[in-house]
Amino acid sequence: MRRPEAGALLGLLGVLAFFVLFGSTKFLEPAGAASWLNVAANLGIIAIPVGLLMIAGELDISVGAMIPAGSMTVAIISGHYDLPIWMGIIGTLALGVAVGLVNGILVVRTAVPSLIITLGTLFAMQGIVLGCSVLITGTTSVAVTADPWAKFIFGHFLGGTFQIIILWWLALTAIYIFFVHFSRFGNWIFAMGGDKVSARNAGIPTEKLTISLFILSSTSAAFVGMCQAILFNSAQVSGGMTYIFNSIISVVVGGVLLTGGFGSVAGIFFGTITFAIVNQGIYFTTFDRNWSSLIIGVMLLLAVLMNNTFRRTALTYAPRRK
Repeated sequence: MRRPEAGALLGLLGVLAFFVLFGSTKFLEPAGAASWLNVAANLGIIAIPVGLLMIAGELDISVGAMIPAGSMTVAIISGHYDLPIWMGIIGTLALGVAVGLVNGILVVRTAVPSLIITLGTLFAMQGIVLGCSVLITGTTSVAVTADPWAKFIFGHFLGGTFQIIILWWLALTAIYIFFVHFSRFGNWIFAMGGDKVSARNAGIPTEKLTISLFILSSTSAAFVGMCQAILFNSAQVSGGMTYIFNSIISVVVGGVLLTGGFGSVAGIFFGTITFAIVNQGIYFTTFDRNWSSLIIGVMLLLAVLMNNTFRRTALTYAPRRK
């Protein structure tokens, strides 16, 4: 119960019990489960890197622009210009690396908070995506048809309902858990969130790690946008803005502190599922859909209070002397 993800797990169980009680049995059936698992997978791939940045004491809100940027990049390269899909995939990931690199360098080389820098990147990328799309294609929507192998790996439905990106989400979560909680890199991230100056004095490469986390965040968002374009055979310049707040909500519900230095990958994983269930579960109940935002807001407040309680318990715990 002293673990950072304890509150997130209890919140997830409570939300599941709530919608099972007040919703229909279809909520846990394959078709119903797919409705919130698909949302959780797309959001979760972005939420974990954003959460790691928050643990390190930084914030990246440019992910909202990187999703349509990733979609349009693969669509323009492999759809409009009809180049091989692998070139579109490489181009998309390269764009994510480039934007993350710019964000990271600006953060470590200036005294400007990461919130302001990524806010500027957010609007800049929105303008670039819209302007380049209209200039190159003359439209804001581009069709793309991926090769069968790319469709199988990045954009098809398992069993007709579950998106393949769910498997990517689970695999990436396992990798994150290993590196964050079972390697020195994770200790470095938590140390940076606790006190960046002390972490630097202890020999931790804070600048390189910060830049790497921003690259990971932007590339993950571009990857999700690319998968969506391949799945639905088209890309739009709009969309992605909701992922900014939804990812932050998932991270906070998962037990990560906005001030940094505390959290876990498993907690973010549980928080993402919790948010997705609340977001989609109301459609399986008789409640008025207009109250969904209220439910999400109340859930966020309760999660913050619960996680703060578990954090105090963890920090004040002292084992009994034998």
